[in-house]
Amino acid sequence: MAVAGYLEVVLAFLGTVLLFVWSWRNISPVTNWPVLGMLPGLLCKANRIHEYATQLLKQHGGTFEFKGPWFANMDILLTSDPINIRHICTKNFTNYQKGPDYKKIFEPFGDGVLNSDSDSWKGFRRMIQSMIKDNRFQLFLVRSMLEKVANGLKPVLEHVSEQGTTLDLQDVFQRFTFDNICLLVLGFDPKSLSVELPDIAYKQAFDDVEEAVFYRHIVPISIWTLQKWINIGEEKKLSKAMDIIDNFLEKCISSKKEEIHRRKTLTEKEENYDLITACIEDEEGHMDANDKHVPENSVKYLRDIGFNFIAAGKDTVNAALTWFFWLVATHPSVEENIVKEMKSNLQGEEDGTWKFSSIEELSKLVYLHGAICETLRLYPAVPFNHRVSVEADTLPSGHRVSANTRVMFSMYSMGTMEEIWGEDCSEFKPERWISDRGGIMHVPSYKFIAFNTGPRSCLGKDITFIQMKIIATAILWNYHVQVVKGHPILPCLSVMMHMKHGLKINVSRRSGIVC
Repeated sequence: MAVAGYLEVVLAFLGTVLLFVWSWRNISPVTNWPVLGMLPGLLCKANRIHEYATQLLKQHGGTFEFKGPWFANMDILLTSDPINIRHICTKNFTNYQKGPDYKKIFEPFGDGVLNSDSDSWKGFRRMIQSMIKDNRFQLFLVRSMLEKVANGLKPVLEHVSEQGTTLDLQDVFQRFTFDNICLLVLGFDPKSLSVELPDIAYKQAFDDVEEAVFYRHIVPISIWTLQKWINIGEEKKLSKAMDIIDNFLEKCISSKKEEIHRRKTLTEKEENYDLITACIEDEEGHMDANDKHVPENSVKYLRDIGFNFIAAGKDTVNAALTWFFWLVATHPSVEENIVKEMKSNLQGEEDGTWKFSSIEELSKLVYLHGAICETLRLYPAVPFNHRVSVEADTLPSGHRVSANTRVMFSMYSMGTMEEIWGEDCSEFKPERWISDRGGIMHVPSYKFIAFNTGPRSCLGKDITFIQMKIIATAILWNYHVQVVKGHPILPCLSVMMHMKHGLKINVSRRSGIVC
């Protein structure tokens, strides 16, 4: 009888599982299941996670309480309410930190700026501010961008244009920004952007890390911790990627130290000013003149800085550029206005190509600036962010936040909220950013949150606009970009707003321009 009883229980359980699987696609995203919470609905909608979050937020007045499995500590307060976000990121900033789980999820980033809080974070921020303001860095930034346009981007576009073949523009932008950020951080050019479009192991390794970090966001910590322990799945992939990246960074840092030492011995002057050079020189400047000992944590410190800035800088700009060119290519009137503005305000070479004069000249491109802002409003490079409450709090919306609660805000969802942007919030309209006087309208950062808001606002905002304007101008001045008919456009599952299938395009020379 006991055996028969157990058999009935097993059969009942299997029947429940089969019924669950059969009805999987029809699961309500807000059903709070026993034990599992709302996780089944999340996994069901995971392939369209951003639209799923937006739907929930619109249905619940801009703030939604997600209940995770009882055993997984995955309860999340999700919000797109600008007033809540201003409260979290500015008014009660000290109460909302990265939290211990954040550091576990972003373990590959070590003790760099992304994982840091309090005094450590303030130190990193001061260092970044100092470097960005340094005239040597600004000159190096522009020079490296223009050289990469001339020696990398233009040859690829010209080759594709002549051959009449298709091109994945997202891949091109990823290669461009990876080469450029490696130059700015390490003083080393991987040269991944060339006509051959070579496969480079450490570039792919950074992409693998990004995928693994996203995976850690949507599954319980206990699950990916177990996968890490037995070395399977995404965690095995992550482990291999980190070995490749750490080896790459170690070689670059060692080479840079030797280069700096040699330059000092020969009293040579360095034209470039990359981040690792600045950090090494600053570190040596604080050492006693007779102390030849290198601190044990020096290599790890430089490794963490290098990893953080490459990981952050390689994808934010290329993700924004990919969505920008898709939007411009599918809105001919916007493309026409951008080109017209460029021709009216910028200079050309004798052969018809664009001639860069100064950063100040780029500031004349108001409509282009508006188009970039509009792109970042609809498709922010980082679609979501989260904090953890230190103490209990009450948000302006009235929602109660307990201590040690994960609070997540969806920047993607904010872009299509009528309460913030009006009834035409889903439309691509660069004009929305231009004032009656012809300048750029100011929008509070807690509403236009592509660069975060409050004390943790992105210090690279101005650099992002410079990079995007240089690349956009270099392409649109000379070429017409057309999206391949029928090519699917969807955001992929990632911590960055990449396109799932890339951006397949055809490139043709713009009429009337000699390249």
